[in-house]
Amino acid sequence: MKKGIHPENYRLVAFKDMSNDQVFITRSCASTKETIEVDGVEYPVVKVEISNTSHPFYTGKMKLVDTAGRVDKFYQRYKKK
Repeated sequence: MKKGIHPENYRLVAFKDMSNDQVFITRSCASTKETIEVDGVEYPVVKVEISNTSHPFYTGKMKLVDTAGRVDKFYQRYKKK
């Protein structure tokens, strides 16, 4: 890695898929206040809605992700009257 081209806070970060609780660790400079312990090591954690372990393109399964009732609000707004 070249010196001086990455931000100072470039470090290992755990990303947690909230739809299936999968955790993967990669380098990032994303800021977060929460931490998680993985294999006895504590990492900053970033929570994500969808990752490659839950995305329909990678899994081959269609899945409806409803964040804060958005899908229900859409159906109520555009249902047949």
